[in-house]
Amino acid sequence: MAFVRKKERCKERFSLLLLDLEEYYFEQHTAYWVAALPNRNIRGSLKVCSKSVIFEPDEMIEPILKIPLKDCRRIEAVEENESNPFKETKPASVLMETKQVFLIKEGNAVAPYKYERGERSVIFRLEMPTKTEDVVQTLLQLHRASCLDRLGDQTAMIAANLQSRLARTSFDKNSFQSVSERPHMECKAEMVTPLVTNPGHVCITDHNLYFQPLNGYPDSVVHIGIHSVRRIYKRRHGLRPLGLEVFCTENDLCSDIYLKFYNTEDRDELYYYIGTFLENHIAEHTAESYMLQWQRGHISNYQYLLHLNNLADRSVNDLSQYPVFPWVLSDYTSPQLDLLNPSSFRDLSKPVGALNRERLERLLVRTYISTNIQL
Repeated sequence: MAFVRKKERCKERFSLLLLDLEEYYFEQHTAYWVAALPNRNIRGSLKVCSKSVIFEPDEMIEPILKIPLKDCRRIEAVEENESNPFKETKPASVLMETKQVFLIKEGNAVAPYKYERGERSVIFRLEMPTKTEDVVQTLLQLHRASCLDRLGDQTAMIAANLQSRLARTSFDKNSFQSVSERPHMECKAEMVTPLVTNPGHVCITDHNLYFQPLNGYPDSVVHIGIHSVRRIYKRRHGLRPLGLEVFCTENDLCSDIYLKFYNTEDRDELYYYIGTFLENHIAEHTAESYMLQWQRGHISNYQYLLHLNNLADRSVNDLSQYPVFPWVLSDYTSPQLDLLNPSSFRDLSKPVGALNRERLERLLVRTYISTNIQL
């Protein structure tokens, strides 16, 4: 059974990167794309997202279908009637009339999206017909949000839908690694990776930190043993003090988990709980100790600069706060770089804008203009 599940996961082509920026993936349903091909329906997974509907066919060669909700003219539940009046009416399906659809990974090839424009109707029949009305109501609500003129109103309406979903669910304690674990706190949060945020529930016990996705993607609960944590940082996410990043190694660039909370209190409580454990079990590395190690040659320039980036609130998981490293070389033409020649390196006493005469002149002109404007 474990082998079969692993094999099924390998076949899955869906990724959160298929979503738009600041879009959430809410739920999925097994469904059929009705009349997708002549005289044939295509079975797959219908994924309800905050700004679109994505249908992932089971057949690898068929394209993934993405329908932006803002392009839909009509969404409703319909019954499929046969031409033969003696046959029973088929279960209700979801009808979406749209003016644009995207075709992704056609032929299972990674390539730019194809799009088809023009009025068309797409019908999905859920494998569990009793869910049809609930799915339609959800889509109608999200469609109303996507059609609002102001982006702030759209965001607020989608956020309200998300919070309602999170409030109706909780962390499944059957996911604990041990029955002897004692939970300390549970709260709502989002796991942040580059370009993607995934909402769910966080739970911390006396042994582990857990994150359980609301949508079941990925299908396994993320867990980190508290004993393996080596560093932890508070982060600003979206310029708000809501982020928390956990590292289980000393010199890794990428953290083991980056969480965005919905309020600072939850973030701080979890931070201090883990921080107390670190104080009792791990020797603290202060900024001064890193600097001394660097000066004595015990750690590399890269490790030291990475530490400074961490202290400056930068993370590879947040592209708006990505780590920066200074440009130090000036010789990019020699077949071999002479590390003993001072001219191989840039003059760090000057900013980048003053490294050559032309750039220095442009910098002086901009400075002169801005100074006169202020006067």
